[in-house]
Amino acid sequence: MRPVSLAFFWHQHQPYYPNDLTGENEFPWVRLHGTKDYWGMARHIQEVPEFRCTVNLVPSLLVQLLRYTDGSGSDRHLDVSRMPADGLSKADALYLLDHFFMANGDSMIRPSPRYHELFLKRRVGTDSLESALPRFTTRDLRDLQVWSNLAWMHPILFEVDPDLREFKHKGQSYSEADKAWLLDKQLEVLRQIIPLHRQLAAGGQVELTTTPFYHPILPLLWDKRLARQAMPGCELPQHLDSYREDAAEQLRRAVVFHTELFGEKPRGMWPSEGSVAQEIIGAIADVGIEWIATDEEILMASTGDTVSRDPHGHLRHPELLYRPWLAADGDKQLQMIFRDHSLSDLIGFQYQRADYVMAAMDFLGRVEEIGRVTQPINGGKPTLVPIILDGENCWEYYHDGGVTFLRTLYQEAARRGSIDPVRIVDHLREHPATDRIDRLFAGSWISHNFAIWIGHHEDRTAWDLLHDAREQLQLAQAKSSVTPEKLKQAWQELFIAEGSDWFWWYGPEFGSAQDTLFDRLFRTHLQNIYSLLGEPAPANLNVPIKRNGHRRLHTLPTGFLPVRVDGRATFFEWISAGIYNSGSQRGTMAQVTDGVIRRIHMGFDQTRLLLRVETARRAGEDFERSGIDELRIRFVEPEGLELTVTGFGQATLSVRLNDAGSSAGEAAIGQVFELGILLSVLDVQPGSVLKFFVELFALGQSCDRAPREMTLELTVPPPDFEHILWQV
Repeated sequence: MRPVSLAFFWHQHQPYYPNDLTGENEFPWVRLHGTKDYWGMARHIQEVPEFRCTVNLVPSLLVQLLRYTDGSGSDRHLDVSRMPADGLSKADALYLLDHFFMANGDSMIRPSPRYHELFLKRRVGTDSLESALPRFTTRDLRDLQVWSNLAWMHPILFEVDPDLREFKHKGQSYSEADKAWLLDKQLEVLRQIIPLHRQLAAGGQVELTTTPFYHPILPLLWDKRLARQAMPGCELPQHLDSYREDAAEQLRRAVVFHTELFGEKPRGMWPSEGSVAQEIIGAIADVGIEWIATDEEILMASTGDTVSRDPHGHLRHPELLYRPWLAADGDKQLQMIFRDHSLSDLIGFQYQRADYVMAAMDFLGRVEEIGRVTQPINGGKPTLVPIILDGENCWEYYHDGGVTFLRTLYQEAARRGSIDPVRIVDHLREHPATDRIDRLFAGSWISHNFAIWIGHHEDRTAWDLLHDAREQLQLAQAKSSVTPEKLKQAWQELFIAEGSDWFWWYGPEFGSAQDTLFDRLFRTHLQNIYSLLGEPAPANLNVPIKRNGHRRLHTLPTGFLPVRVDGRATFFEWISAGIYNSGSQRGTMAQVTDGVIRRIHMGFDQTRLLLRVETARRAGEDFERSGIDELRIRFVEPEGLELTVTGFGQATLSVRLNDAGSSAGEAAIGQVFELGILLSVLDVQPGSVLKFFVELFALGQSCDRAPREMTLELTVPPPDFEHILWQV
């Protein structure tokens, strides 16, 4: 049997954050992800010379990296980091307390005793900034300045740099000179990122690819009506003019910039958000791109569901997914590959909670199994398994930054004769596509549609505001009413505003603590167009587009629940419960595969915390099918409590708290899973805050968690809870 061609395709991307007219930059993510993920991911590849893969570097990210390294770029977080801690204004100190804990609590704050101590002192979610500030000494503020940058250094840096390792070991009481040394070290690491990628490409380990310059959704620039291929009833913006010239320019600029920076034209491309359509094939081919990638659901929709997954996630005709395809528009054609989104999601969302060595072995075993199934029916061609996901966002959820998992994965993949890690360009040259797609379906990597970017009234408002600014710009260009330099700048602002990231945060699907900043920056780019043209900006650009704020993770209970724990889906028992619907809460990532848990109902009676877990069908059967043998509830507050339910498949379930001998409540599974936990066992009183999550295990390995990254939060109600709510 031929080895399976394993094609990792890491997408490295940040939107364009700076305001070029003022020099301001509110976001530190290029810099912080730079010292952590962009450096670290390249270093992992360098460690295993036999390993091959593809890395997609978006121009809007690279431009900002270059600005940091040539000294012309900064950001508000960096500016405040540089300020002497004993000279901070009150506004700067409040900014420090508000923004310098932007890191994963479990993997990036808690492991560092001093950073965790400062986090606890801040009392996030309990105390206001104003009330917390008096608790922080100058020494505290300086240590916070240090740790907010130090926590974003990749773990391998501490292995290879003894000075940095010693600096981290010091832990606290840093001086201003210490802080300045760290920020210089940070810049030194940033300066290594692009040369390191050049080196990997020159050595044949990595293929470097690109994306349209500012990461726009090309099909929507081309024709917003394309959204209706996947969503026939989708409401569209008022203005439906085509911006196909903008799409072509975003493509042209990306290829020119990439060629100048790396000395070689890119042959491959990740279209922004995996967004493709028949109509844009020619424009992509015109700039010299030979192949593109998107999600498997686009192939399914393009082939009339010849390739599809059954309700259990098993592929029908898997050999058709694990091969390249040709998409053509007249005499212009592209080779295409389609991501296995199930395997990609395992890395992005599931393996973070597993034993990392076992996870890597599990992943490679799945790849080998794909080869065993497809090789006999693949016509002698090697099986190509594309794994495509963000290269920066998932590693902060691995407790060691993903080091153990990636090292094991890369070393084992390179060692096994059954797997051949490949650059996509090499595979396509040796085994070019022969299967043809008659008509490429218009959609993205999320649910093969464009709902995230045009499906909500906030998205459509943003598109119409962008259209108004573009019309004003075209009018000024036709009249030659402004200088060529200002006209060039205005077009640049428009191209930035066309980026997909601004639209990502509109609507209810995704949210972050910085939603208002993203909204404001999008509108600022449009305002800048009017300013450059010497025209007053419309008043509606001063009005936030995002009206609903950051969406609540779940609803809250509205009354006591008369629940009998029997595993039956009795509607009226749970009618007053709070409800959490499972889905992605990670603002910058989306999971397209479903976990076991679909919905959680939660609430109280006079003596118990009550939970109900629903799955896709019957909970008992779904637990058995997935091999679930343990359910755990981990409490973040009260800290240190963990409740474990075992005995699935047996007559009676066991409920234990912190491995204590006595029962902590009762549980039952049937149509649903139900659990009642005694409040007396939790040792909580009315007014106590409960923060927790539910996690499922099979053979000791986590296989689902809800919520995936955050916690459910409830307050223990007083006895007159329902009377208070009635009065309100």
